Amino acid sequence: MTLTPHSDRRTFISLAFAGALALSGLTACAAPVPAPARKAPTDELLALEAMSQGRLGVGILDTATGELVGHRQDERFAMCSTFKLPLAAEVLRDVDAGRRKLDQFIAYSNADMVSHAPVTGANLAEGGMTIGELAKATQITSDNLAANLIMRKLGGPKAVTQRFRLAGDPVTRIDRYEPMMNFVVGDDPRDTTSPAAMAGLIARYLTTDYLSTPSKDLLIGWMIETRTGAKRLRAGFPPEWKAGDKTGTGMADGMLDKYNDVAIFWPPGRAPIIVAAYYETAFAYGDTRDEFQAVLAEAGRIAARWAIA
Repeated sequence: MTLTPHSDRRTFISLAFAGALALSGLTACAAPVPAPARKAPTDELLALEAMSQGRLGVGILDTATGELVGHRQDERFAMCSTFKLPLAAEVLRDVDAGRRKLDQFIAYSNADMVSHAPVTGANLAEGGMTIGELAKATQITSDNLAANLIMRKLGGPKAVTQRFRLAGDPVTRIDRYEPMMNFVVGDDPRDTTSPAAMAGLIARYLTTDYLSTPSKDLLIGWMIETRTGAKRLRAGFPPEWKAGDKTGTGMADGMLDKYNDVAIFWPPGRAPIIVAAYYETAFAYGDTRDEFQAVLAEAGRIAARWAIA
């Protein structure tokens, strides 16, 4: 099935849902009886946005039913570093297809260095790292150079965007390398996604057979190990629930601050829930502030309540 950038998002979400059914031994024709309809948390999210004085987009996807709820689900938001989660997934997709191995060595030098390179910087004297190590650093520490090296190896931003199209996502796009990709002002479509598109894309990678089971387990393990989002979506989930995430943050002169997070969590006895949350503040402080991270934590609480309703 080929999707164009103008395809309805529900078609894309259905791909992830159909894959999840296939993994459980069911087909779309033999889908389980739907659970009673839950009230969408639209009003709660709208109130949260009003309180935050910014622009908030949230997509909450139940992978058991394909139900997608939220607020501003189809509007574009700057991805910032949330793109690094599907980027790491595409590395594992190549490994599954036999196109590369996790121990493939990728060389780099001081000339390649960019801001926020905690892992690649520490390994600069080694002359490079394996692509598996880079993918892990990209996800867990949001290492910018690791992401750039992977994008170059995969053919550049346009080639990575095309991979998302092949995964069924008609919206998400990458246009630039780090750190410039974080600079998104107004209606600039570059390096953006929508909450609905990102939720569906991550569901495709994590809950269908688009990746092998070992690759899914590895990626989920990296997400759980990630600690950059401790005050964002995961702060709103009950602490005993299994959960993982990938954050993104954008701050620069001439741009409103951006706080993003994409997460997966497992309510007790239920299929996983995907949450994609993008928050653009009405301010440009230029430093990370807990009161803005708390907006995403509250979005997480709203998602958790809806998941078990």
